[in-house]
Amino acid sequence: MRNAGWVSAAFVILCTAVGCSKSGNNQPQQQQQDTTYKAPTVSSSFIKGADVSWVTQMEASSYKFYNTSGQQQDLFALMGSVGVNAIRLRAWVNPSDGWCNTADVVKKAIRAKNAGMKVLIDFHYSDSWADPGKQPTPAAWSALNFTDMKTALYNYTVHVMDTLQTNGITPDWVQVGNEVDDGMLWPTGLATSSMANFAGFVLTGYNAVKSVSPSTKVIVHVSNGFNNSLFRYVFDGLKSNGAKWDIIGMSLYPTTANYTSLDAQCLANINDMVSRYGTPCMIVEAGMESDQPGITRSFLTDIITKVNSVANGNGLGVWYWEPEAYNNWQSYGLGAFTTTGRPSIALQAFGN
Repeated sequence: MRNAGWVSAAFVILCTAVGCSKSGNNQPQQQQQDTTYKAPTVSSSFIKGADVSWVTQMEASSYKFYNTSGQQQDLFALMGSVGVNAIRLRAWVNPSDGWCNTADVVKKAIRAKNAGMKVLIDFHYSDSWADPGKQPTPAAWSALNFTDMKTALYNYTVHVMDTLQTNGITPDWVQVGNEVDDGMLWPTGLATSSMANFAGFVLTGYNAVKSVSPSTKVIVHVSNGFNNSLFRYVFDGLKSNGAKWDIIGMSLYPTTANYTSLDAQCLANINDMVSRYGTPCMIVEAGMESDQPGITRSFLTDIITKVNSVANGNGLGVWYWEPEAYNNWQSYGLGAFTTTGRPSIALQAFGN
């Protein structure tokens, strides 16, 4: 995920700001869709997903979304029309502004289900952003010791899962932590200080998910999917300390200049993860500069093709992170919509 500042663990992406109004139907710009482009052919089970966790906050700020013809449309239906078949939603414990709390997550999950989408819940186990540079413990848990913190994590996870089920939602996948390159719930679960504590949190989250929904697949998510040594460090450490997971999740945020080499390294890493740990892999976050939609489409075409090529169906899918972010929303420059609030040609890579 790319939070305030949008700094990658490996490189900095410069975002391009555009000064247009929030509503797209009164804008002169219109990007033509390429009718000659053919989306990559993938298996029928391949996931073409999108994290659209900002949607309710954007709607509250009067942002609207439009199809390529300029007609206003519900974002979830719009995502389905461009080929997205699954929605990822981040969950925060007690965010100060309420966005991405349990109630907000449930509302979005219901909309996703009603649009015919599968659902992935991304537990940050934080009140706000958790990523490689920070894994802040929720304020309500900060004074707890390791044992009591595991109990709090377990109870919170079960509560969210139960609330979703009460509303007719059984997530297909759940992430136990977000970009946990050096653990979670710092400082207690800082991996470089205590891999055992980190593994204990992962196992606790895994058991909590399975206690409510045994069929839900649990993901452990690490950034920079091209970095094989990082992934071996994390998953060797988790395995040796008794943690469990069903799927290895990766982030991949290349630049327009290096995506071909990073895609190749990512594929090699996926193949190594499958061989080394016997679990499938999925790119749960991807993104590239919104002002280069043609190159972003080429990147997505390439990485989708590569992930789909993994033997025995062990490359499960590719998810775009916050494609609907447009018009300089939160200063984020890696969306996949035009400044008029319409899907850019980048998302043609997800086509049916």
